[in-house]
Amino acid sequence: MAFTSFNEFLAALEEAGELLRINEPVATELEITALADREMKKPGGGKALLIEKPTINGEISPFPVAINTLGSWRRMAISLGADSVDDVASDLGALMKAKPPTSLGEAVKLLGTAFQLRHARPRRVATGPCKDVVHKMDSLSTRSEAWPPAPDWKKPDAIDPAPPSLLNIPILRCWPLDGGRFVTLPCVITRDPDTGERNVGMYRMQVYDDRSTGMHWQLQKVAARHGRRYYEAGERMPVAVVLGGDPVFPFCATAPLPDGLDELLLAGWLRKKSIDLVKCETNDLEVPANADFVIEGYIDPKEPLREEGPFGDHTGYYTLPEPYPVFHVTAITHRRDAVYPATIVGIPPMEDFYIGAASVKLFLPIFQMNFPEIVDIALPAEGVFHNLVFVSIRKTYPMQAYKIMHGLWGMGQMMFTKYLVVVDHDVDVHNTSEVLFHLTANTDPQRDSILSRGPADVLDHATSEIAVGGKLGIDATKKLSGEGFKREWPPLIRHSTEAQARIDALLKSIG
Repeated sequence: MAFTSFNEFLAALEEAGELLRINEPVATELEITALADREMKKPGGGKALLIEKPTINGEISPFPVAINTLGSWRRMAISLGADSVDDVASDLGALMKAKPPTSLGEAVKLLGTAFQLRHARPRRVATGPCKDVVHKMDSLSTRSEAWPPAPDWKKPDAIDPAPPSLLNIPILRCWPLDGGRFVTLPCVITRDPDTGERNVGMYRMQVYDDRSTGMHWQLQKVAARHGRRYYEAGERMPVAVVLGGDPVFPFCATAPLPDGLDELLLAGWLRKKSIDLVKCETNDLEVPANADFVIEGYIDPKEPLREEGPFGDHTGYYTLPEPYPVFHVTAITHRRDAVYPATIVGIPPMEDFYIGAASVKLFLPIFQMNFPEIVDIALPAEGVFHNLVFVSIRKTYPMQAYKIMHGLWGMGQMMFTKYLVVVDHDVDVHNTSEVLFHLTANTDPQRDSILSRGPADVLDHATSEIAVGGKLGIDATKKLSGEGFKREWPPLIRHSTEAQARIDALLKSIG
């Protein structure tokens, strides 16, 4: 289903028993994230939290905070309007198999065609709920009320009815050593100045003051590439930041789509309804009309970079300060019933594990188009996304595991994978214990491993140089004679099918 608002999604979570309301005041400074971290560490990801009375420097904000809304398999499925993420992946896989491509270029072309089905292409509209309240920073003018109350919401007397700014949105300070408050779930919209193609990415934003933030897009990201073109031309780069709205937006912003393929096409296909787009107030970018908040602004290539961080990151460690572009806010618009969406990252398991794992499930058919032997892929929580990847393959010839290693290291964000383990088709890659058993049982470290070197995650603190590091691939499959193995491979110990069936019947009879 297509959610018309973030509030509608929260209502669906509550109806499904997936939402906890917290009606006591909780501070945006460290307290909300401490609460959310405990919830995310519970089995299955805990519940989504709606903080109804978040406080900013001790004063209650009129905007509730929602966190951990995508932090379980069930909530991910609800956000995609499906019974399970696997169902969505099956639908996409069926589309991909309609006309098998013979090259990566054909795969990308077919993917673009598939996303235009079922009204996937966005449509332009004159206005929308995201413009219930419009505040332009340059003219200090405000349209509608500055702090209009949401339905069933009483505005606290303690809040001064000042125009919205970054300082009175309940943006969280996540960890004790963080450099400040960080917007952690932003959908950042940029445009390629050469082709006009839109990109929606997710890059944390450190709040510097009431109308400027850092923009932490790493050098390998699409928005960074857009930025380099504006820097070369010496022109201001328009940027729009979307918060809230349909929950597919943050999911699509983190999806591993090929460069140049619009994330809003994927969002439209997932929600089975076109996304209504409205033009920004202070630049020419278009944003989803049902967003909760839209922060408009620009990056000035003539301005020096500014130090950003530290930040408690998904690696489980703080990212130390580094220079990044400054985002200047020119307007903030929002819904009357706006809810501020947030997340927290850190030592796994966290909410981002489910978002990343859902992406892998959804895009597995695309990997399989290029590598038909792939059976499944898993990114264990301990690997904090791409540090550790398990791949199962249906092996038919010598050195096939190494072909998969090199192939995956050459695909998009898989280039960041530090440790890549390939196992046979009958190994459950989502069972880390089972993978480790086959890893230690089936390998000779000297024969079955390969060291390589290439691009690394900018956030990886262990590399000797930023964005450059080593990679280790391990072939944990059964060895063939053509791979230098001259002995007989022993059979794996298993119970007989007949004995298993007999025991199943016996256990059923005794309850």
